[in-house]
Amino acid sequence: MTVTNKRKRKHLRFVRDKRGSTAVEFAIVAPIFLMMMFSIFEVGWFFYANSVVDAAVGDASRQIKTGQLQKSGGTDDDKFQSIYAEVCRILDAFGGCENRLTVEVNTFASFTALAADNTPPTCADAPPDQLDAIPFVPGGELEIVRVRICYIYNTLNPAIGVNLAESGTNKRRLISSLMFRNEPYETNANKRD
Repeated sequence: MTVTNKRKRKHLRFVRDKRGSTAVEFAIVAPIFLMMMFSIFEVGWFFYANSVVDAAVGDASRQIKTGQLQKSGGTDDDKFQSIYAEVCRILDAFGGCENRLTVEVNTFASFTALAADNTPPTCADAPPDQLDAIPFVPGGELEIVRVRICYIYNTLNPAIGVNLAESGTNKRRLISSLMFRNEPYETNANKRD
């Protein structure tokens, strides 16, 4: 037997040996699989967070639209704190509201005036003077109101898979708005009496 034949047989034995092939295949496929799984989870959680923000603006708007907030008594600060607390209670699953949530409530003379208003929403990472200027005017009956919420959402895995964060951060602004005309809650209350 020649040296070349020995080498060929040794090489063939090495090629035919299947021990450890599963571990090697797993080592190749596992990172891709895990990255896909994290990306799917991240996108799903992001859409869930977005829908919760939409639900929060709907709940806050319902209190204003039906006059519950306006008739609750107290100062405007008390009313704002009531709405803020309600929205924060809904969004608490995402890590709290401090330095992450802003609630803006403003009235407009007409839907044309509302459509002409191009001011962007103010989020919690804005300068203090802009945060102090956020309006809270729930309006009276039959007034046109816009409720806008901005929530700064921390993404889960900015380094793996799909990166939903804004560039340079691991955060994303979730903004939801609802426009409506307040109900005639005083008139309806008088009819029932």
